[in-house]
Amino acid sequence: MSITPHLAQFWRDTLLGQLTAQTAWDIVVIGGGATGLGVALDAVSRGYRTLLLEQADFAKGTSSRSTKLVHGGVRYLAQGDVGLVREALYERGLLLQNAPHLVKNQDFIIPSYSWWGGPFYLLGLKLYDVLAGRLSLGASRHLSRAETLRRLGNVRAAGLRGGVLYHDGQFDDSRLAVNLAQTLIEQGGTALNHVAVTGLRKDAQGRVRGVTARDQETGAPYEVTATVVVNATGVFVDDILQLDTPGARPLVRPSQGVHLVLDQSFWPGPDALMIPKTEDGRVLFAVPWHGRVVVGTTDTPLPEHSLEPRALAAEIEFILRTAGQYLTKAPRRADVLSVFAGLRPLAAPRNGSDTTKEISRSHKILVSKSGLLTITGGKWTTYRRMGQDTVDRAITLGKLPPAPSQTAHLPIHGAQPTPDYSTHRSVYGTDQAALQQLVDDEPELGKKLDPTLEFTGAEVVWAARAEMGRTVEDVLARRVRVLFLDAAAAMRVAPRVAELLARELGRDAAWQARQVAEFGELARGYLLNEPTAAQ
Repeated sequence: MSITPHLAQFWRDTLLGQLTAQTAWDIVVIGGGATGLGVALDAVSRGYRTLLLEQADFAKGTSSRSTKLVHGGVRYLAQGDVGLVREALYERGLLLQNAPHLVKNQDFIIPSYSWWGGPFYLLGLKLYDVLAGRLSLGASRHLSRAETLRRLGNVRAAGLRGGVLYHDGQFDDSRLAVNLAQTLIEQGGTALNHVAVTGLRKDAQGRVRGVTARDQETGAPYEVTATVVVNATGVFVDDILQLDTPGARPLVRPSQGVHLVLDQSFWPGPDALMIPKTEDGRVLFAVPWHGRVVVGTTDTPLPEHSLEPRALAAEIEFILRTAGQYLTKAPRRADVLSVFAGLRPLAAPRNGSDTTKEISRSHKILVSKSGLLTITGGKWTTYRRMGQDTVDRAITLGKLPPAPSQTAHLPIHGAQPTPDYSTHRSVYGTDQAALQQLVDDEPELGKKLDPTLEFTGAEVVWAARAEMGRTVEDVLARRVRVLFLDAAAAMRVAPRVAELLARELGRDAAWQARQVAEFGELARGYLLNEPTAAQ
């Protein structure tokens, strides 16, 4: 395949060459989710020699499975965690400035079915506005019953008294992760997916001095020397801590959040719905996303973590039942296009409690006796601040020479304001012209992957050439998002995607067949009903 000098920096051979050529790194970050990418980008932008290693794909785990919100957390405000909300609202404003192609100002409406509901929630949201300060996305306000019904076309009218409108951010999580990895590389760092850390290297005094790693594609081993090693692996932080100190007490307790994706007919307008208190005290959202609607989430403590968590039957039924209480067109299992589950890396409670409300959402940085830094907790909205705080901690420990953080106003790859978020290529920002050039050069790439989908072959080729997509799953789950939008459609297009990837990556027919089979097995976990031949 022909690679321009600009794209060559993202090619795997280039990145593996950097891994072997660099004899010592200032900082090695383990984990390619929101947290790890935030740490690595902060580090490289300060001038440190930075390497990020991800065992699977960027945002493979929790970071691709969010509610698609960049928000301060209305729920946390209700719990009195004003400091966390203020910090998140500030970071929300920065993200809107630094990645305007991916983050947008979204109107949310809380319908009120009691005389006190409207005034009560409006009062709290006015405080939300104040905490946002100069980075506010707009003022909250009361809506009449008539305006609420007009704006929320599918909301239950019986008993409705009015509503409250407020503003928050909405985004595409894994595309932001991919763009962060690209930005990291453009800043001079090295980011490699499908390279697993297998051990920690220590000196005679037991201090961490690097890592051992293995290329998941070829099996090639690597030994990496580094001044600082950061464990930023989300729900997997305890796995790395066990490499450092076998038998260490668990730091994280995973909590599962499940989302259902429905056709836009279930929520036809541009506004999002927010139910602040469901029957069991949870928050429920219905958020327009890529021409569909994401409904969720749950908050279920789990005893163990997994790269591919599965929704529990009770979680699915809870979302369907609760949505049906508020929507005149109630969704059924057969209406669900995709179901996905994500695990939040919550700090494990010390009193044995399973109540997730008692588990902190704030991030924490721990330093092991070996000098290993571990960052845990937090959420997508505060990823940048988590990165800054982690690198600051390494500096205060004397591990890195002082240098100020640069990320508060650092544009993320693709950054470009867009007047129209409805086109599927708007999330590519400044890369849209390059995508169109692919189609101009090879018109066949302009054809849709499937008649029911907006995505074309050009996005698949671009994922391989510029976005480090290595597998059918990488592309359909985290580059063009089809797996999360319509799992049955994702299974249908997998052979074409495998064919295009094989051409780009130099793979044979056997590789294509394995990719299609493996992806099909994975995608069935996102379906509530097996697709028929017609689907």
